[in-house]
Formats: sequence, structure tokens, C-alpha cells
Amino acid sequence: MDSLNYDLLDPMKSSTRKHPVSSGTKETPHGKPIPRRPSAAQNVDEDPRVVVGVDIGGSNLRVALADLGGTVLGKWSASTKETSSPEMVIAQIGKGIDSLLKDSSASRSSLAAIAAGAPGITDREAGVVVATSYLRGWRDVPFQSLLESAFHIPAAVENDVRMAALGEHWMGVARGISNFVFLAIGTGIAAGIFANGTLLRGARCTAGEVGYMYVPGASEQVAQRGTPGSLESTIGGEGIRQQWLAAGKSSPHSKHLTATEVFDLALTGDLLAKVVLDRSAQLLAYAVYNISLVLNPSLFVLGGGVGMNGALRDATEAVLQRYSEPAQPRLIISSLGQDAQLMGAIRLALDTVERRTE
Repeated sequence: MDSLNYDLLDPMKSSTRKHPVSSGTKETPHGKPIPRRPSAAQNVDEDPRVVVGVDIGGSNLRVALADLGGTVLGKWSASTKETSSPEMVIAQIGKGIDSLLKDSSASRSSLAAIAAGAPGITDREAGVVVATSYLRGWRDVPFQSLLESAFHIPAAVENDVRMAALGEHWMGVARGISNFVFLAIGTGIAAGIFANGTLLRGARCTAGEVGYMYVPGASEQVAQRGTPGSLESTIGGEGIRQQWLAAGKSSPHSKHLTATEVFDLALTGDLLAKVVLDRSAQLLAYAVYNISLVLNPSLFVLGGGVGMNGALRDATEAVLQRYSEPAQPRLIISSLGQDAQLMGAIRLALDTVERRTE
């Protein structure tokens, strides 16, 4: 099978292109998969149409291939530690697509659309990754145009946490829920917000950057560009690890415990680990309660490597039970786990196909 043609545009030239896929489109509800039938633009004798979903992480890249019914046909992953420039990431995406098409016996002419989730501030309508501290050199990258030029199919780009919220709304624990917050807690903290069935982005595409929230007990130091915000510097993965080191554990083994390992240790009765867990839960409860007062969601979905820890969820819920009735949303751990972003990317790619055939 022929490999794809990865003709990359110069980023400066790409930024002036029009964006027919997303510019000016109206956000549509994301509750139903596209029916398994040929579209108006597809002849029944052609190869079955497929879409590509991409999750770009700070250290890993994942690619998924799905049919127009949303069924995942295959997944592929690779490290981005040594290949983090936009051009190199797109080249990697191309390798993943080639591999998945080969495994599924599909041709490149069957590709209908691609959608990618990127960490950091992303302008969905313009198709631009504005800024991210997780990928070196990414600033005002016209990533949608680069994808369209490389693969010659409609493309869409979204922030990775909003993409995860989209995945949970489509196929996860938030399916059919119009008002919920997907709260991702890993190295950093961010939220994807659904309000009245619509995914919020905000005036400058920064809605959900709750890692910069100030709550009692968190750092009051003003975050500099590219540095963690107040909340995430305290109860993000590295912040929790720093809490643990400051608690006084000095054994060689304990110095290398991750945030989730500290929380799990608290369940065994370790008093210092329990102090760290309780403080982290208190600060997270502050954030959840304050967000609830403003947005009044019925559900918080906890995702990310730290957020999905059961001990943290239980401890946070116990704190919230002490607060007044107006803001007591349910806390549920993501059912999609690390696949939330990929499923959201597939959903967005399907929406892109649907808009093109309307």
C-alpha cells in the first residue's frame, strides 16, 4: 500500500489560509454516533469511510482509526519526547495512520476526516494551537492547516481536556448529561466544561484553565508564563510529590513515590501520607465547590493519572459533604480513562464529516 503524502505547509504561510472545516460553524450536540450508512458523498462500492482521532501528549502520541459508526478499528502510539515540533508530530501521525490503514486493510482514499487534541490553549475555530508548555516551540501553530495539507482531508483541532470532556459526553459516564465538568488532574490541572449541552471555550479559548485558580491554602505566588498555576503547583502530580517530600519522609524509597502512590500509602495507615491526602482533598474540594457555585453542574468527572485515584475521590467527597446544599455535585471517576481524549477526537472527526455532508 502506498504511504501517505506528508506535504507540510510552512507555518507562516499556513496561518493565512482559510479554515473551511471549523471557521464559522455552529457547535452541535454530541450525543449520537453517526449512523452506519454511506453518506451522500460516498458510493456504496467505495472502501468504507474511516476517520482518525489523535491525542497529542507531552511525552506520547496516540492515534486511533474508527469507522463512521464510531467503532474503533485500531490504535497506535509512539513517544514524542524526541520529536515534539509540529512537523515531526505530523510525520509521526502519518506513520500511525499508515500502520492502522495497513492493519485494517483500508486504503488512504477511505480517509474522511481527522481531529487532534493538543495540550494547552487551542483556538478551535481558527484551528490554531496558541500556546502550550508541554510541547517545545509550539506557539500560534496553525495545526489544522498543517493536518489538512499533510493528509488532504478535513481536519479539526481542540484542547486535549475539552476533547476528553467530549469523549465522556459521547461514550463515557457523562453520556446524555448536559451540565458537567471533566476535571483532569495529572502533572497539571484543567477542566472541560459542558453547559446546557454546549462545550465552553470562552472569549479567549481559556475556559477551564482552573489550574490557575487561587483557593485557601494554595500558593499565592503569581504564575509566570509557562509555569504551573497556584492550584496545580500544589495538588498537581508534582505539587503532591513536593508536599510528600516536605512532610519529612527521608528513606530512599519514599523519595521517589508518585502522587498516586502516596495516596495509596495513606490507605495503609501511614500518617504522613494521610496528611498529604487530606490536604490535597481539601484544596480540590475548594475548587470543586467554587466551580459548582458558578456553573451548577450536576456531575464532576475526574480524569488524569492523579484525578482517577479512588482515595483522592473519596477524601474529596467526604470534605464536600460538610459544605452547604447549593453546591454538592457528584464526583465520578472517568469510565474511559486515558481513552477519553481519543474518543473525543473520534467524535470531533465524525462531526467534521457530518458537517461536510450536510
